Amino acid sequence: MTTEGNQCTSNFVFTDGSDVFIGMAAHCAGTGPATAVNGCDAQSLPLGTPVSIDGASEQGTLVYSSWLAMQRTGESDPNACMYNDFALVEIDPADVGRTNPSVPIFGGPAGLDTDGTESGERVYSYGNSPLRGGIEALSPKSGISQGTVGNGWSHRVATVTPGIPGDSGSGFLNADGEAFGVLSTLALAPVPGTNGVADLSRALEYANGHGNLGSVDLVSGTEQFAAPLLPIGL
Repeated sequence: MTTEGNQCTSNFVFTDGSDVFIGMAAHCAGTGPATAVNGCDAQSLPLGTPVSIDGASEQGTLVYSSWLAMQRTGESDPNACMYNDFALVEIDPADVGRTNPSVPIFGGPAGLDTDGTESGERVYSYGNSPLRGGIEALSPKSGISQGTVGNGWSHRVATVTPGIPGDSGSGFLNADGEAFGVLSTLALAPVPGTNGVADLSRALEYANGHGNLGSVDLVSGTEQFAAPLLPIGL
């Protein structure tokens, strides 16, 4: 997905019963420096911004940003401000029929994880950064959760390979194939090479409460979740 030059990876498909959306990280529409991670004061492109979606015949439209929603509502929870990194792009009706909600390689999601991850729990993701030079074997990732931070708003994960710029926004599945997170940051401390993953259940709940889109739900994959043995992985 590309938003005015910012390249990111989409995560999951969502619907309100009529319109269909694809998820990405809110910071993928950011206009400030890469160090601007506090969504309560970071700059962002406005709602209505066109978003290019790989494989789509028409551009999508940015219809929700957690950053803009938190700024509009005057959010004061420091954990939400720091870790609520989620956006929705409405898919053009011309492309809805070709949209597959299944995660490449792994299948799923098999529903939404609502209780977070525990340290040591296995996790899976698929990133599509152009920095990998088109080497598809490096896109699927497996690893382990190192637990939650920010009062449940974020998960720290270690995967091989780690998420890199361009993977931002990619979805994370737990060991049961449930969607639990959205890749948000690359951590340099306390463990270099780990990633911060925004909690999807909290982000989606916030979107439903403050996004003016009605009730938006995750769409389960049409392909059953399976965790293959990857050529590279933890």
